[in-house]
Formats: sequence, C-alpha cells, structure tokens
Amino acid sequence: MKDIHIKDFKISSKINIKDLPTSLDLGLNKKKIERELRTVSENLADIQNTMYAHGKYAVLMCIQGMDTAGKDSLIREVFKEFNVRGIVAHSFKKPTELELKHDYLWRHVIALPARGKFGIFNRTHYENVLVTRVHPEYLMYENMPHVNSLEDVNEAFWDKRINEINNFEKHIADNGTIVFKFFLNISKDEQKDRLLRRLNKPEKNWKFSPDDLDERLCWDQYQTYYEDALNRTSKPHAPWYNIPADDKPTARYIVAKILYDTLKTYTDIKEPELPAHQKENIDLYKAQLENED
Repeated sequence: MKDIHIKDFKISSKINIKDLPTSLDLGLNKKKIERELRTVSENLADIQNTMYAHGKYAVLMCIQGMDTAGKDSLIREVFKEFNVRGIVAHSFKKPTELELKHDYLWRHVIALPARGKFGIFNRTHYENVLVTRVHPEYLMYENMPHVNSLEDVNEAFWDKRINEINNFEKHIADNGTIVFKFFLNISKDEQKDRLLRRLNKPEKNWKFSPDDLDERLCWDQYQTYYEDALNRTSKPHAPWYNIPADDKPTARYIVAKILYDTLKTYTDIKEPELPAHQKENIDLYKAQLENED
C-alpha cells in the first residue's frame, strides 16, 4: 500500500490548481481501502474520546469541493465510529433571512465546536469568496454598508474578505481549535460521470438539480477562485490539503489518515486524572458499591 505523508497533500507553497492531482492509486482494491479506513476511523474515535474528557482542544474540519465531490459520504464514512456526543456537522446552504441580518461570518462563528468536540463544516465560510465571487450579485442580499452596487465589489473588497477569513482562523486556532481544511479535488470528467449517475439511477434523482449544470458552466471561474483562496489562506495554523477525490474510498482514507497522523502528535491531549483525594479512595468507593444490599 502506498504510504500517506501529510506533506504530500498540504499546500505550503504557491500552487497552480491544474497541477494538483485529482486521483491517486493506493495500490489496494476498494474493500482493502475500506478496511484500512475503518482501522484509522476507530483510532480517530479513540482520540476524540480522550479529547472529550480532556476538554482543552476543539477540532474544526472544513470541507470544500465542487458539486458531487463526495462531501456528505466522506463525513458519513470517516466518522461512523465516533460517539455522536463528540461530533457536530453543519451543512451551510443559502443564507437565511436571519443570517443575512448579520455579517457573513456570523453563522459560522456560532457553529464552532466547543472544546472537546469535532465540528465539521460541510461547505464553509469559503463560500463567501467562491460562490459570491462567481456570482457577485448574491452580495446585494447582504445589504452591507458601502456596497451599493456591483461596482463596489472590486479587488479591494475581496482582499478584505480574504484577510478577515485569515484573521478569523488565526483567532480560533490561537484559542484551542485545531483547524483542518480539505479541498476535495475532482476532475471535470469525473463530475460529469457523477451527475450522469444521478440522472440514470432513479434512487439518486433527488440529488440532481438543474442548477448543477448552470454551476458546471462556471467550472473555470471556480477553479481560478479556488486557486486564489488556497494560495492566500493556507497557513501553518489553518492549512489546506488537496485531496485527490476522483475515487471516493481513496479520498476518505487520505482525509482520515491526515486527521489521525496530525492529532496523534498532540501529546498533551490525554485523559484527565482523578483528584488525588478521590484516587486514594477508589477502593473505598468500590467497597461501598459491592456492599450494597
């Protein structure tokens, strides 16, 4: 099996998105990859249980990718061994009326995980420099001061948003949130195949929307803005990882392995010990329970 090294996926220098791989051969068939994933997922769950008891760190996992990239199924498969009390997933859709009455980061701030928990953002605050950059007319719904027309949405506007996102992530990282950002990178041909499967299989028809085809027409624009976001917001405290996602089992395993290999380096994450006076009386507590009528 091909070894997975974090450095091979972490974006730590300027990239050209066309050079990033969308596929990777691990040298295993699907069933063996799934077995490897199950083992890593179980190990991750053990770390999360310790984190929950420890209560000092939170984990924020951000997942971005084009339509059909496999975000939902990745979450399901990577975290199926987790205790539900320790994980919360948020899928961010079109902003609600309430959310539009706040700044664009508000709904993400209130969804941040508490210390001891894993939080998953399925689509993230980066939609605000991706979707709205492809469709700047959406910004008019935000009713922002100093943005009265599309003429006000210039490069300075996007620079400001990028800086705000970097500052947001630096703040939460400095206060105990371990940030992972995964770009599920699929090829245009693979997206076409997945959209066709949604149309050809009646049980998957519900996943399809004509909007998917409209967004596909903007593929090149999205790639341009993804490249810009990856280059300008992959920081040591909040790195981006390019995940080759043309094969879903492979993508899931790579994500799980990166999470596990990173978190196990945090040697200060450990189960808390009982206070000394309680530890000294463990035999007394056991005897009390065993002698109950």
